[in-house]
Amino acid sequence: MERVYIFDTTLRDGEQSPGASMDAASKLQMALQLERLGVDVIEAGFPIASQQEYESVKRIAETVKKCKVAALARALEKDIERAASALEKAVSPVLHTFIASSPIHMEHKLRMSPEQVLDAAGNAVRLAKKRIPRVEFSAEDATRSEWDFLVRLTRVAIEAGADVINLPDTVGYTTPDEIREMFRYVIAGVSDLLQDRDVIFSTHNHNDLGLAVANALAAVNGGARQIECTVNGIGERAGNTSLEEVVMAMKIRNDVYPYYTEIHTREIVPSSAMLSKLTGLTVPYNKPIVGRNAFAHESGIHQHGVIANARTYEIMTSESVGRNRSELVLGKHSGRAGLSKRCAELGYVLTEAEVDKLYERFIALADKKKEVYDDDLHLLILGVQQGATNVYELEQLSTSGHDPSMALVKLRRGDQLFCDSAVGDGPVHAACMAIERITQISGRLEEFEIRANTPGKEAMGEAHVVVRIGDRDYRGTGASTDIIEASVLAYLNAINKYLVLSESQNGNAKNGH
Repeated sequence: MERVYIFDTTLRDGEQSPGASMDAASKLQMALQLERLGVDVIEAGFPIASQQEYESVKRIAETVKKCKVAALARALEKDIERAASALEKAVSPVLHTFIASSPIHMEHKLRMSPEQVLDAAGNAVRLAKKRIPRVEFSAEDATRSEWDFLVRLTRVAIEAGADVINLPDTVGYTTPDEIREMFRYVIAGVSDLLQDRDVIFSTHNHNDLGLAVANALAAVNGGARQIECTVNGIGERAGNTSLEEVVMAMKIRNDVYPYYTEIHTREIVPSSAMLSKLTGLTVPYNKPIVGRNAFAHESGIHQHGVIANARTYEIMTSESVGRNRSELVLGKHSGRAGLSKRCAELGYVLTEAEVDKLYERFIALADKKKEVYDDDLHLLILGVQQGATNVYELEQLSTSGHDPSMALVKLRRGDQLFCDSAVGDGPVHAACMAIERITQISGRLEEFEIRANTPGKEAMGEAHVVVRIGDRDYRGTGASTDIIEASVLAYLNAINKYLVLSESQNGNAKNGH
């Protein structure tokens, strides 16, 4: 069997999902989980985008040891230099540069002729190769490009030193037959250059027509040996190729797709769960492989069959993807060692200071409920890490009345305490109004969701909000055994994300980035 490499772009393309942005600490935790998952390449981000993005890529590049770490750059000198700088301390860096290749993109977006695009691509790859030993080149919107031009562009990139050629379906337009034949055509067109060069062809697919996974597998049959994908299939618009689906498709249907990956499949569900908690994006119940219903059977006929022999209705075991990993239930008598061990098993790398703060919150929660579950821990850890980067932290919340309601809110910013009160239609509305008075930031609530996180009357309430501030949406997450407090924490989290981004952009303007 031939190996197919997994290029994970959860932290770059996946993070471009509306509302899925993560702070630096969350991105690092997810990168470490991707390392445990066994991906070959982690695309950590787009360093030129902001100072915050640059620092995040740099930190991941310095920390991750077992995977290659990639950074994205347009075919521009300033982008390439910025990406190379962020990757400076990576053990195995990859500089990923791209330029559009379709007629519509060249004419309307780039305003460049095909010859100018060829020159820009060659120059970009040569510059990237001088800075970083491994370079990937992408022909953006390849599936709407002329195949003969793709051959010319691929030749230029390979001759300039590209190690990986990516032919992406940027807008999710193609079909399996088309993309398979496109790869065959382009690879045949540059076959003379491949005789003495070790070049890998890669496929990157979007899911606008629901064909991303099918197209990725077809591209592999056409000669691609790297799949670019994301955990839970997150990504711009309708998302990207789902990592868990392509990996398990090749594993379960190896008779049709005789390839293998180095993915540790028992880490699939833990990776999915971590990403969901970090971004606040709920995994659909019917999502293949990782959804809550993926191994659930309600029909009596199905239940009877599964009891008799699980293979009657299950083509894989839940254990094979990490769903039934034994869960250590913690309580108020559990010590720091047990708590720290369980956090490590869940994929989190915490400092001693973070463990101390987490333990305080854990004991407070354990006093309110008898058992603390893994999902509770995910939220507690998220709260600790958010607190490290928050501009404002909630110190006190008091509400009274119902129609109208009054809320008293006390926030901490560094060593300063701010207190204000407000009246609203309900306790959550009143508290959010008080937060706006303190922060001087006004947002419009676009989405508001409450869900129980674990079983029992004392379950942690998990709140997710989308707040529009200016012309951009910010997703906030909060958790508490009190759903009003959870909601207020979620709103404050969204406000903090806005403030962190604003301060980062102001810093960039001052530094000339």
